[in-house]
Formats: sequence, structure tokens, C-alpha cells
Amino acid sequence: MKSKKNKNIIVLPAYNAEKTLEITHSEIPQDIIDEIVIVDDNSTDQTVKVAKKLGIKHIIQHQKNLGYGGNQKSCYDKALSLGADIVIMLHPDYQYTPKLIPAIVAILNSGLYDVVLGSRILGKGALEGGMPRYKYIANRFLTLFQNFVMKEKLSEYHTGYRAFTREVLESIDYKENSDDFVFDNQMLAQIFNKGFKISEISCPTKYFPDASSINLKRSIQYGLGVLTVSIQYFLHRNGIRKYKYLK
Repeated sequence: MKSKKNKNIIVLPAYNAEKTLEITHSEIPQDIIDEIVIVDDNSTDQTVKVAKKLGIKHIIQHQKNLGYGGNQKSCYDKALSLGADIVIMLHPDYQYTPKLIPAIVAILNSGLYDVVLGSRILGKGALEGGMPRYKYIANRFLTLFQNFVMKEKLSEYHTGYRAFTREVLESIDYKENSDDFVFDNQMLAQIFNKGFKISEISCPTKYFPDASSINLKRSIQYGLGVLTVSIQYFLHRNGIRKYKYLK
């Protein structure tokens, strides 16, 4: 049943999701979700046309590509303006299953946690779902480093399946973050800095040709960015150097 207390909104940061948007949309539990927002980051395919065909009411089109982080900023701005109490960020490339949304919403509705992350590492979902072995190894190394430096205990920092309460999004300055992929890690640093509680839920994942993925060069750039964020967080928390996005 739909929560009487909270307004639950799904945000879909989309880029060339024409081939996977419909199947992703079909598995979103409409009885739990009040609104769906899709932000198209200047796709070169028919993503917007498919979104309109599916009857998605809230469609935002970027006139130029702003990047993964820039897309999320538009997503969260719109969700908050619509009165969201819970915001679930779901990739429309069908890499993460929408079938976990009821469990994610229930966790946040419990009041015990402020953030839920869908972890590909809990269980055996990552490699079984086709995650390239080099990405799996990099994921584990980066997560180990981050947990050590940031004094946290997450199973992974790199999932794109995330949900937040309104309080979280209003408390952190996500607009100060990068427009690139490191945006996700900066958000986690901000969330840690504010003391919000994070829950993780095991999430199977799918790697296939139409699922979005960054190449090796971009992966290396992302990895270096992640290391930088971790060190910045350490310096900030220990009063050695302050960073504006962590205020």
C-alpha cells in the first residue's frame, strides 16, 4: 500500500536510455511511487520520445550534456520542488532492478535510516551479473581504501542505486559537487559529514550491451577522483583543511 505519511518520488537520470527505459519503467511499483521524474541529459537517441509514450509526467530535457552529476542535480531539484519526502534514484538502463523499491521505501519509512544504498557487493550479485573482473577488483580496492580513510564500513561506495529522505537532500549542498561521476562519492562524503545513517541492501545487477558503462580511461579518472574525495574528507574532518562542498 502507498505510504500515507511520505510522498515517494523516483528520479531517472537518463542518457541514451531509449532501449531500456520501457522495461525499467514497467517494473516500477506504481502503488508505492507517487511521481516519476526523468531528466534527459541531451541524449542522441529517442529517450524523450519513449518517456512521453510511457506517460511520464515530469520530463526535463537538458539543452546540452551536463554530465552524470549535473543530471542528478536536476533530478533532486525537481523532486524536492514536487514535495518529495523520499527520493529514489534509479538508473533507467535496467542495470539495477526496480523490484527492490518497496524494500527501500520501507527501510526509509521505518525512521531508522536516512539513506539506502543498493549494494552489488553484498552477496554474489556483481560477478554473477556480469561485472567485468577488473571493475570488481577496482571496486573492492577503492572501497577498502575509503573505509580505512573515512572510518566507515560500507560494502561499496560506487553503486548508482540510492535513496534519500528529504532531510538529507536539504541538508547537504549537492550543487557544490562535480558534474561528473565522482558526484556520487562527494554526496556520500557530505552524508557522512552530517552524520546521517546509511543502510545497505543486497542488489543484483546486470551488465549487458545496452546498459551504460564508462570505459577504462574514464574509470581510471573516476578512481583517482574517488581517492581525492576520501583524502579531502579526512583532511576536512580532522580540521587540517576545509572544503566548501563539505560545509
